[in-house]
Amino acid sequence: MDFALNDEQRMLKDLVARFVREELMPLENAVLEREASGQGVMLTKEERAPIDKKSRELGLWGLDAPENAGGSDLPEVSLVGVNEELGKTVTPYVFPPDSPNLRMLMVTVNEEQRAQYLAPYVRGETISAIGISEPGAGADPASMTTTAVKDGDHWVINGRKIWISKAAEADFTILMAVTDPAKRARGISAFLIDKGTPGFNVLRNIQMIAGHFTYEVALEDCRVPSSKLLGKEGQGFAPMQVRLSTKRLEMACNCIGIAQRALDMMCEYAPQRVTFGVPLAERQTIQWWVADAATKIHACRLMAYDVAWKIDQGRDARTELSMVKVFATEMAWDIVDHAMQTFGAMGMTKEMPLQLMASIVRNMRIYDGPSEVHRWVVARKLLRLRGDHGK
Repeated sequence: MDFALNDEQRMLKDLVARFVREELMPLENAVLEREASGQGVMLTKEERAPIDKKSRELGLWGLDAPENAGGSDLPEVSLVGVNEELGKTVTPYVFPPDSPNLRMLMVTVNEEQRAQYLAPYVRGETISAIGISEPGAGADPASMTTTAVKDGDHWVINGRKIWISKAAEADFTILMAVTDPAKRARGISAFLIDKGTPGFNVLRNIQMIAGHFTYEVALEDCRVPSSKLLGKEGQGFAPMQVRLSTKRLEMACNCIGIAQRALDMMCEYAPQRVTFGVPLAERQTIQWWVADAATKIHACRLMAYDVAWKIDQGRDARTELSMVKVFATEMAWDIVDHAMQTFGAMGMTKEMPLQLMASIVRNMRIYDGPSEVHRWVVARKLLRLRGDHGK
């Protein structure tokens, strides 16, 4: 069993690490100032343009996109290190296109949609959003109430969606709706809704912690042509899980990077800070925090590579994905919290990235399935409980 990265994977990780260090971290002060003043953390157009240019020049766009659409078609194992390095900065940036939505498009588009949606998305020419969650439905897809009814050569969609990132900015939204209520989650279909489509109404901007925001959307007799059905009718659940699984692994890898940075900050600060005549580094509490953090990060990194490898092999890794999503988010939460405690009052300020790192991780413990649901998934698998959830 070989745990070493190959030369290509190691070079890619090093390249992204340098990009993060030289291009993204210099913007952190501006990001922290905006977040502290309630303006959010998103990059301005002036900040983003040179970063996009540089990352494109370095060949960091379309890393996991198919080659026939202009991508590099890299496996999940190669992306573990990429997403870990991106997690080390609070400057929000993802190499175009957004991998979770990309992966869903890759397994569903027909030839017409490949040219109209996938190819421009891979080239970084468009922005996407996805609408899954609904008010009151939580993490249970079987409780989805948004419906799509066939009307001639169109679908008429009605319902509500919430917690949608980029809904107002996206050129198109992948929207999940029930087309066969009798089949519950097995009767869900996916649709492509273009920006400006009548009946797709963005109701409000919802401010979230970590300087992020999402949207609530109402669909009121929203008519879309039959050509906008993404994948097969009634078979949207499995591609949606592809999207969610990609995001869960991505978040786990981001958490490894966040935790590693917090640990590095502790290791740099503890020998310098003297309390009651002794450096913090000599305090047993600090030593144990550092040792436990390094141990958990190492374990989580191995978990992430194991899950990525299984996905690349075409194996069913849903249980392991739930495991690593819970372990990574809660591991990073504890380590960042200990780093904040190590820095004392300075760790509570908005002049340092620790508070923003903590908020980012706190969001992740809810996004794409809260920890409690993922623990439930693991337990049901181990206890061989079936029930009728999602049937």
